[in-house]
Amino acid sequence: MSAPQPVAYLYRPMTAADLPSAHALSVQLKWPHRLDDWAMLQRVSEGFVVLDGERLIGTAFACPQGKFATIGLVIVSDDYQGQGIGRQLMERALEACRSRTPMLNATLAGAPLYTSQGFIEFGRIQQHQGQAHVPAPEPLADGEVCRPLHAADRTRQLTLANAASGLDRKAVLTVLQDVVEHSVGIERDGQLRAFALLRPFGRGRCIGPVVAENPGQAKHLIAALLAEVPDAFVRIDIPADSGLSEWLESAGLKQVDTVAQMARGTPPQAADGVRQFALVTQAIG
Repeated sequence: MSAPQPVAYLYRPMTAADLPSAHALSVQLKWPHRLDDWAMLQRVSEGFVVLDGERLIGTAFACPQGKFATIGLVIVSDDYQGQGIGRQLMERALEACRSRTPMLNATLAGAPLYTSQGFIEFGRIQQHQGQAHVPAPEPLADGEVCRPLHAADRTRQLTLANAASGLDRKAVLTVLQDVVEHSVGIERDGQLRAFALLRPFGRGRCIGPVVAENPGQAKHLIAALLAEVPDAFVRIDIPADSGLSEWLESAGLKQVDTVAQMARGTPPQAADGVRQFALVTQAIG
């Protein structure tokens, strides 16, 4: 009797036509992503899928952002676990990073796998969510004012976003501008110093990125955005060392998960006196 032949799966680049099937995979995992959330990531990333015949059974993305690339939404259907499919998807995502330093946010259970692939943990991200009550705004420093953002602020927004994240945010911010519902910034001496964006995501809204000089500014911006959607379900992903966790908990945004920030190489560094107090998404950073 001949030995059984290994199943040949098809790996190929993702197209927009794959998005409904890819979204269905995340629904099976009870992830909150909407089809529109997948579409946003697909527009700024290089995506990959694996198929068993006509059935899409796995996905991965690599999002180039300057000298770095973030890898996200690496999913394999439960029916196909344990066959090395996730590792092969990761290899394709890593190839897509080319000379860029790969980064990802890993579940704490999945972090050992990525460690075996050369990734090193450099931080933790906390996921907070819930129906928040609107906290009193944190007082701003003398001479600072919080205001809505305008199209004329976009160049300065990009400068701040790049400095805070250490990434090239041009493509990501361009796509975000199409979906943002509310945006606020803090101005001092006639120049934008901090900003935050709110958009639809998952079960409700997502706040991110939040870029600021200090936690007080970040809290003021978040409170201003929560005031715009007082009855909404809101998610925000923050660095564990941001100083915001206890304040968010008191506002009703409970911590529900923690993931590990990992890079295969030197991670990006914040610059110019600003830092990122909330991510765009875990997949994008």
